[in-house]
Amino acid sequence: QKVSGSRAAMGIDLKAGGRYKKTCRQAPKSEDVYLRLLVKLYRFLARRTDSKFNKVVLKRLFMSKINRPCMSIARVARYAKGHEDQIVVLVGTVTDDVRLHNVPALKICALKVTGTARARITAAGGEIMTFDQLALRAPTGANTLLLRGPKNAREAVKHFGAPGVPNSSAKPYIRHKGRKHEQARGRRKSKGYKC
Repeated sequence: QKVSGSRAAMGIDLKAGGRYKKTCRQAPKSEDVYLRLLVKLYRFLARRTDSKFNKVVLKRLFMSKINRPCMSIARVARYAKGHEDQIVVLVGTVTDDVRLHNVPALKICALKVTGTARARITAAGGEIMTFDQLALRAPTGANTLLLRGPKNAREAVKHFGAPGVPNSSAKPYIRHKGRKHEQARGRRKSKGYKC
């Protein structure tokens, strides 16, 4: 190492692995063999076709469960309106929604479809396919509608930030919202301040 004056020049600790150049995932953390096979298939398609669709699907197959949020059939039906001839593609889970009374005939490709959602879609004359079936039917992602679930709909996201500070809408972790619980200082003008 070079020493300039009284300070030693810092180097890279190569034994520890050096710098992280790529911090995004290059493979899924899961050991699921079926997911690994899909990654193998879409890695090939992403490399051998000029389609951006395959690259996006491959990237989403690597993602953690939080980054692959589920989507209800009601939301899928809403987004698929006007795209009835297209295949809806969702790298995640499709769940049932009892609030949707009439399920349209949807063509859906997803990693997982819950039992009740599967029964309702097939009963309505729809079709459910896996990603390997989609690769045979649309190898470049032509005539597909790629969707994503609402990532920030989790309860935990509401608590992100600092609650109680001015102009913050972060939800505090409190036991109860009643009169007796955390309703004094910072919550009333008569008790210090209100924000």
